[in-house]
Amino acid sequence: MDKLSIAGLVIAILAIYVGFSVEGGTVSALFELPAFLIVFGGTLGAVMLQSSTKQFFHAMSLLKWVFTPPVYDIDQGIKNIISWAEKARESGYLALENIALDERDSYIYKGLNLLVDGAEIENFRVSLELDLELYREHNLRSAHVFESMGGYSPTIGILGAVLGLIQALGNLSDPDLLGQGIATAFVATIYGVGFANLIYLPIANKMKDIIHQQTLYREMIAEGLIAIAHAENPHAIENKLSAFRLQQ
Repeated sequence: MDKLSIAGLVIAILAIYVGFSVEGGTVSALFELPAFLIVFGGTLGAVMLQSSTKQFFHAMSLLKWVFTPPVYDIDQGIKNIISWAEKARESGYLALENIALDERDSYIYKGLNLLVDGAEIENFRVSLELDLELYREHNLRSAHVFESMGGYSPTIGILGAVLGLIQALGNLSDPDLLGQGIATAFVATIYGVGFANLIYLPIANKMKDIIHQQTLYREMIAEGLIAIAHAENPHAIENKLSAFRLQQ
């Protein structure tokens, strides 16, 4: 569980709540169902319109990363690579076959199997780099879904504000409906800006950071496996990969 993400969300909500309360406002005034439906529904619909079905649902599936991000342990990864290098030097690449079968990471599984199959060095490198790049781009497009939501939300908030004012101006003779229209107008603007800057854009940036960490880890794995394919000394491999510790 990412405690920093949870703390950040709680602090943001509390800051708005306390600040609004100090000014004499009531929290109930910020809850407007019509404004919520306009802003949230409009933003969601716009993003669904621009996205492919597969990409949209993949983005939703990655939401769990915000609070329970995958962990990529550089130090443990280096230890694993050194262990594979030692086994390969002692018993040949076939000794890595059982390790590959037990591996849950699809990227590592593919790399180890390429070693076991005796793939040519250049083809081995191209295959790993292509797989890494395509996987990275696939996940980045998912982050862009939330980035787009952060772009649409304020604009649709303004749309909600205009709709609220239209309702208010059409009911000048009825104070209740007039007040409802004005409330919807202002709250819709708050929702639009608030959702964008407190939820959508932070989620997009958090995902990008996780994808960067994931890419860095897999680049290290690729470098290590390629070094094993070149039959480099395990100690030399460890010295080469130690630079990745600086990027944690």
